[in-house]
Amino acid sequence: MKGFVIFSLILSGLICVINCEDFRHFPTKDAGRAKRAALPLLLDMKRSSFWMNDAQQALKDKLKKSANEGKAKNVIFFLGDGMSIETITTGRLLKGQLEGKLGERSKLSFENFPVVGLSKTYCIDKQVADSACTATAYLGGIKANFWTIGVNGNATRDDCASGRDPRNHVESIASWAQKANKSTGLVTTTTVTHASPAGVYAHVVNRDFESDNMVKISGADPSNCSDIAQQLVHDDVGKKLNVILGGGTKRFLPNGTLDFYGNSGERLDKRNLLNEWRHSKKGVANTVFNVQQLVGLDYSKTDYLMGLFAPEHMEFKTDADIVKQPSLEVMTESAIKILQKNENGFFLFVEGGLIDKAHHLNLAHKALVETIEFSKAVQKALDMTNSEETLIVVTSDHSHTMSMSGYADIGTNILGLSTDLSDVDNLPYTTLSYANGPSYYKHFNWTGERLDLTSAKVLEKNFEYVSTFPSKIETHGGGDVAIFASGPWAHLFTGVVEQNILPHMMAYASCIGDGLTMCQTTTKEKIKNSGAVFQTSIILLVFCLLSIFFKNQ
Repeated sequence: MKGFVIFSLILSGLICVINCEDFRHFPTKDAGRAKRAALPLLLDMKRSSFWMNDAQQALKDKLKKSANEGKAKNVIFFLGDGMSIETITTGRLLKGQLEGKLGERSKLSFENFPVVGLSKTYCIDKQVADSACTATAYLGGIKANFWTIGVNGNATRDDCASGRDPRNHVESIASWAQKANKSTGLVTTTTVTHASPAGVYAHVVNRDFESDNMVKISGADPSNCSDIAQQLVHDDVGKKLNVILGGGTKRFLPNGTLDFYGNSGERLDKRNLLNEWRHSKKGVANTVFNVQQLVGLDYSKTDYLMGLFAPEHMEFKTDADIVKQPSLEVMTESAIKILQKNENGFFLFVEGGLIDKAHHLNLAHKALVETIEFSKAVQKALDMTNSEETLIVVTSDHSHTMSMSGYADIGTNILGLSTDLSDVDNLPYTTLSYANGPSYYKHFNWTGERLDLTSAKVLEKNFEYVSTFPSKIETHGGGDVAIFASGPWAHLFTGVVEQNILPHMMAYASCIGDGLTMCQTTTKEKIKNSGAVFQTSIILLVFCLLSIFFKNQ
């Protein structure tokens, strides 16, 4: 049996090597390759006619679009964790350059969506948000305190009594969907108990309460503070999720119990939550732990799926073992195959969580690769669904401090050095940099002067981009983040909005939760208004006919 497993893993690895793009070996050493390939385009861009024709075509495309006010049978909510507007811009550039094109003219998949807006991301007690309070906003519809998930502002960090109080609990849009008999699921590249996915199903006053062991490490009593993994398996929303895909086997297994790859669990209560999850299901429930098991499933016969592909967070795409770890795109595809069997539709939450993790380490290269991976997952969802009945929303929870600055020439490698020098110290600098982070001491000497980056290996995946003041990890940014929408009622997602309005708009589009009453009222008003218009038209028609009759007498 063991030999068969090893053979299967090797075989699936070979399949991935043949069919999957491997981001571990980027063609970035030739910084001018994409620019040379784009020379004809660069010449065209010098002509006024190029930009006039380009603008006219863009205008024609926009004029063809009309608002879709149909009911959204399905809602897919994509979250690029930490995907700031600068991350989108530079991710777009890298994508184009990797394709041998002019990156400035490239687009990520969701940048083709017809509707774009901005979201304000603050918590009720912090100007710059974390992924916990924001998850409560964009999934639960209310703003909350920093570090808390699925509870309102009356629940405060580490106060387990306030977190247990049901009056402080906030229902998520996943709960609303389940009450409407829709299938639900979550996909992430972090642990499935991390802050963002936990917003789908959990109620905690500390985002670090991922397991009972982590509750104890945080200084709390596991008997008074229900951990997130336990809530996922046994609480109302978590136990009804049809699909759960991501990392985090350690959170579900007892200390000393090994997962599929020999990693020990961390639970102190000696409970095997993976077994408890399987045994609690009435339908067919499958657990999978690698690519082959996931893609080899009979989705038509799978009612519940939990796939955990790492003991902690999944690996960056640049580092991942392609035999073990499926891409975000593959996980998204698998989730939709299961969820779309429900004739009532589904709600799916998909997080590209490692964009954030890379930014925290000043690893811009990896952050942009994760953004490209995220874009692929969005495209897969578009390809698999009907835009007439599926609302897809793409956004971020918060920004980061990475900036794109300087005056690099068009076509310059976005990961490399700018084409000009500092006008103060006459040294080269990278186009990308951070306001803070752990890389500070690697780029300045003891007198505070910058080091010369001329010979630095700036194109390597682990290069830590310059930060201007030291911090153990780079912090989040407080800037607004973009919202992209496509499908029924996508036109609602415009303007500058509070982040907590997002689930309310999604609920309205699909007539679930608090959106049910409002969308029913709107429908009745439309019917009433159409009846009034019809009556008015009949009266006018009769009046015209009578006028003609008397005129001819």
